[in-house]
Amino acid sequence: MAKKRSGGGLSPTQQAAKFLGVSVLAGAVLAGIALPAVGALGLAAKGSVESFDELPANLKTPPLSQRTTILDADGKLIATVYSRDRTVVSLKDISPYMQKAIVAIEDSRFYEHGAVDLKGVLRALNKNAREGGVAQGASTLTQQYVKNVFVEEAGDDPTKVAQATQQTLGRKIKELKYAIQVEEELGKKKILENYLNITFFGEQAYGVEAASQRYFSKHAKDLNLQQAALLAGIVQSPSRYDPVNDEAEAKKRRNVVLQRMAEVGDVSQAEADKAKQAPLGLKVSRPKNGCITASDGAGFFCDYVRQVFMSDPVFGKTKKARAKIWNQGGLTIRTTMDRQAQKSVQKSIKEHINTSDEVAAAAAIVEPGTGKILAMGQSRPYGINTKKHQTTLNLAVDKDMGGGVGYQPGSTFKPIVAAAALEGGMPPTQVYPAPYEMDYPHPVQACDGKVWNESGVSLTNETRAENGPYSMKEAMAKSVNTYFVEMIGEIGICPAIQMAKKMGVERADGAAFRQAPSIALGGQEMSPLTMASGYATFAARGMHCTPVAIESISQRVGGTTKSLKVPNSTCSRAMSENTADTISTLLRGVVEDGTGRQAGLSNRASAGKTGTTDERYAAWFVGYTPNLAGAVWVGDPAHKRKMEDIKIGGVYHAKVFGGAVPAPIWKGMMSGALKGKPAPGFNLVDIPDPPAQGKDKGHGDGGNGGRPGNGHGNGGFIGGLFDGTTTGTANGGAGGSTDAGAGGAPLPSPTFTFPGNLVQGQTGSGTAGPTDGTASTSGP
Repeated sequence: MAKKRSGGGLSPTQQAAKFLGVSVLAGAVLAGIALPAVGALGLAAKGSVESFDELPANLKTPPLSQRTTILDADGKLIATVYSRDRTVVSLKDISPYMQKAIVAIEDSRFYEHGAVDLKGVLRALNKNAREGGVAQGASTLTQQYVKNVFVEEAGDDPTKVAQATQQTLGRKIKELKYAIQVEEELGKKKILENYLNITFFGEQAYGVEAASQRYFSKHAKDLNLQQAALLAGIVQSPSRYDPVNDEAEAKKRRNVVLQRMAEVGDVSQAEADKAKQAPLGLKVSRPKNGCITASDGAGFFCDYVRQVFMSDPVFGKTKKARAKIWNQGGLTIRTTMDRQAQKSVQKSIKEHINTSDEVAAAAAIVEPGTGKILAMGQSRPYGINTKKHQTTLNLAVDKDMGGGVGYQPGSTFKPIVAAAALEGGMPPTQVYPAPYEMDYPHPVQACDGKVWNESGVSLTNETRAENGPYSMKEAMAKSVNTYFVEMIGEIGICPAIQMAKKMGVERADGAAFRQAPSIALGGQEMSPLTMASGYATFAARGMHCTPVAIESISQRVGGTTKSLKVPNSTCSRAMSENTADTISTLLRGVVEDGTGRQAGLSNRASAGKTGTTDERYAAWFVGYTPNLAGAVWVGDPAHKRKMEDIKIGGVYHAKVFGGAVPAPIWKGMMSGALKGKPAPGFNLVDIPDPPAQGKDKGHGDGGNGGRPGNGHGNGGFIGGLFDGTTTGTANGGAGGSTDAGAGGAPLPSPTFTFPGNLVQGQTGSGTAGPTDGTASTSGP
């Protein structure tokens, strides 16, 4: 005789063994009835019990996957994302009608039996034998809950789901053992609560709260009798009894539930009959899952947040570990997105570029001194419907964060070169000959002991009228190519690369900088977010803060909520305050008197730089105020359509340049983002104008400090530094500039193409850039 446990009753193992023995002896195939014969599995009763005893003792109940909520900086909803649309609620937040309805139709003896209902088994055996098939099952609500746990644990893996639902004796034994353990450890009310939160109700709704919202747009606690009966009836076959697709079938099933509730005494027959006459009363809320549902064009910001989560080790050591947390959901993510700035970005882009245009625009806004990404947007909407010109490619970010391989920034890179020169001791009054046309200086010192040493490669300025000598202030305002190439010839390539890295400016494709003098003219691909973050360094008086998009994350697991660690911005000094202030002074001149006049903000201090690449594949404006930095790019992501003889936003352009399309977009988005915000000024420095000099000979004194001039501005300085020898060859491309003035200034096209041997390593620009070895130029 079996020994009884303290307090009476058989042990869990003994309960299961007794049940299995009865089932096998009766010729049954456990509670599911629809299983193969025991003999076919090679398991006798003894074998079944031994297998049972070998199963793990603890039931692993995974935290239920739930929806994740992504919020803006003020806590307002951006989007919800989930692998399972579920909101876990406690039993007290579930209508009593719902609790009674699910028990009545799924397991009316739930409160009377243990984990296994022997009466139910015998009843099912009898009925199935009479009808010659599987007319009735005998799984208790507890067993169904355990099965759902297996399915939840399997996730979206089809193989694991099949294993979790397969009709085998082994699975039934496992299910039974766990059901017995669950009954002992959780109790009836907790089992019912868990069941109602885990089960699938169709229409992508998991759990009763999500189902109540989906079908009736109300909370589960507010369900009335007929609504509860409808939801309870769906569980047996969510597709067959889907009220959205087949109201008649769903109503018949609802009425079956109502009648069963009357039969077991949950409601009177009169109440049931009255409820049967009521219409379904659906008020369907369509699923709103994913970044595609984001408001204010924030789909790309939303996707960037997901990319950050999936890539940053702070959320898990491996990508698999991070994906598990993301798919588990239950996260509340508060981001840095400023709703006012985000709306302003999208509004300004929409005013200047149409979704269906041959070219696109992308923009980003960053807060100086904190690294917070406040806004991110583009002209092509987030989505997968290409007929509507949608895309999931984030044109504002780097490749590893969901973007393309970037776009050549053109002359917007020149201030970075100037910052490197100033940090190295060059005075802001520096004058170079800067002729209309010149050869690239050589040799030029590169990084790691290498030297760039190509002869006979020429470049020009945008117009013949741009013929030096020029001071730094005038050269920046007019974006004179030859001036900045002479500058890079003097300071070397490496200081410019090092300065760029200190400012967080890296190539969008993750590759190393190509080392060539053309780096001065922005021939290497960047993303708008990178350029906005880099210019924020100038606005923050030389402090660079790495860009961040997430303020905080909390995760709800079961009934508890915990905070997760998030990546913080790291701030470091990239240059002295004086250097940053000098750049701000120079770039203020660009928007006041130079190529960026169409970007100038009339009611607050602003600074910035235009950029246009060779053959006008891309045009930029990157600028800042003391409290915001922003970048705008316009071009063809595939790098195929030149922006000549083109309509953009319904406006015809013979030739597009940075001061024409990107600059007005920048002005509009920054004006809106800054509305109602403080208007501090820059810490300007005095940069004296040099003595007036003739500009008809293409010569100069080579700058300050007695540097001899040779028409290139490097003269004896370069010769004395390298004395004609090299220690290696720097691999990289060269480029020129196509800066043009604003406000009606002539805009001729670049008239030259560099030889292929000057652009070693050039792999393209944008999503599918040029691969023919030609170099880009840099302009306004």
